[in-house]
Formats: sequence, C-alpha cells, structure tokens
Amino acid sequence: MAKRSTTTLVESPSTTGRPQNRLLSLLPEADFQRLVPDLKTISAKVKDVFHHHGRPLEYVYFLNGGVASITTLLSNGSMVETATVGDEGMLGIEAFLGADAVSQGETMMQVPASDGYATVEMLSVAAFRRELARGGTLRDVTGLYAQVILAQMMQSAGCNALHPVHERCCRWLLQTHDRVHAESFQLSQEFLAIMLGVRRQTVTVVAGTLQQAGLIDYKHGHIRILDRAGIEAASCECYASIRKQYDRLY
Repeated sequence: MAKRSTTTLVESPSTTGRPQNRLLSLLPEADFQRLVPDLKTISAKVKDVFHHHGRPLEYVYFLNGGVASITTLLSNGSMVETATVGDEGMLGIEAFLGADAVSQGETMMQVPASDGYATVEMLSVAAFRRELARGGTLRDVTGLYAQVILAQMMQSAGCNALHPVHERCCRWLLQTHDRVHAESFQLSQEFLAIMLGVRRQTVTVVAGTLQQAGLIDYKHGHIRILDRAGIEAASCECYASIRKQYDRLY
C-alpha cells in the first residue's frame, strides 16, 4: 500500500496567465478572470494525496501536468484505480454534484512531470460552486466532464473484473501516455501494482513480457514507450472506449 503524504503548497497565487489545464482553457476570459483571485498553484509529487476517502471536500484541483489516480480503498487497506486524471480534467468532481460533497475515493498523484513534481491549480469548493451557480461555461464543461469521468469509472470497473492483467496494463499505459505528453515517465512497480490491483510479482512478469515484445523499456522505475501501435493492439477494447468518451470534451 502506498505511503500517503500531503500536497506541497506553493505560497504565491496563480498569475493571470492561463494554466495548461484543458478544462480551464475552455473558459471565456471573463469567466477565468473571476476565478483568478481564488486559484492558487501547488506542486505535487508522487504519492501526494489530494482527497482522502470519506472526508468532506474542501478543494477541487485542476492538473497542469502529471497524472493522478482516483482509487477505491478497501477495508484491508488495498487499493485499485477507478479513474486516471491528467491535464484534461479535474479532481473533486463530487463537488459538482452537491454542496456537502464527500470524497468517494482516495485521490493521489501517481506520475509526476519530468522534474518529479506536477503543478496543479487549487480552487476552494465554495469558489467553485459560486461560479457554477452563475450557469456559465464552467458549469457546462464540468457537467460534460462528470459524464465522461463516470463513463471511465464504469468501463474501468468492467475491465478490472473481466480482462487479463496484461491487457489492463496496456490500457493503463496508453491512458498515462496520453496525459504525460512524453515518451517516458516515472513509475514504480509498487504503484503500477496498486493501479492494476495485483501483486508486484505479477507486475514484474507482465512488464517483462511487454519489454521482451519490444513494446516498452522499463528500468529503474521509468517506463519508455517504444511501440505505441503495438501497445494499442495488445490492449483490451476499454482504452478505445474511454478515449472516445474524452474526445467529446475537446
């Protein structure tokens, strides 16, 4: 089980320049400027936790880089990923559904940017819901994103239950590759085991098979994508189905 920590706050607020987060980039300039006084930039490293299971949400987060995971936490302390979030989305979608939202999973940073950190825009739930109440673009794009993330969670539930681990691993690699915008990224066997809901020994076997097939290079906690088309061919149909949902957003 991954050791948890807290996010590392950067003391200065966001500038008026546009963040790299794609949801925020869809806002008209006037709408974005209303949020600027309440937006603060934080940096997050691997295993930093944004939301703890069962706790009220105080903030929502818009990633500018890196990849975060929404995981289901079981009573024995084990976790399995239900959704992957990068710069295309947000963390804390529960706040869109109600004012007294509680986190339904454990949300943490899984893959940082190349320097070991990812920048994230933090917005209080109060400010987020205040803008939603205006009925403008933020409400529209967040509502569509809520549908997309729900579809991803449903697809992932079926995938985790029915598909072989090597196909699920390929699906996860593709989803992460889409979000890091780079051919290589940091990833420990421990974290990949958590994401797939398997033992580390299983990850060793699966990663070794993909490496022998020339699809990836995996050493010292880093994965390099060598054959994207080959990974797509080896993945289950869930990657294409999830990707199709996200294509609705942009």
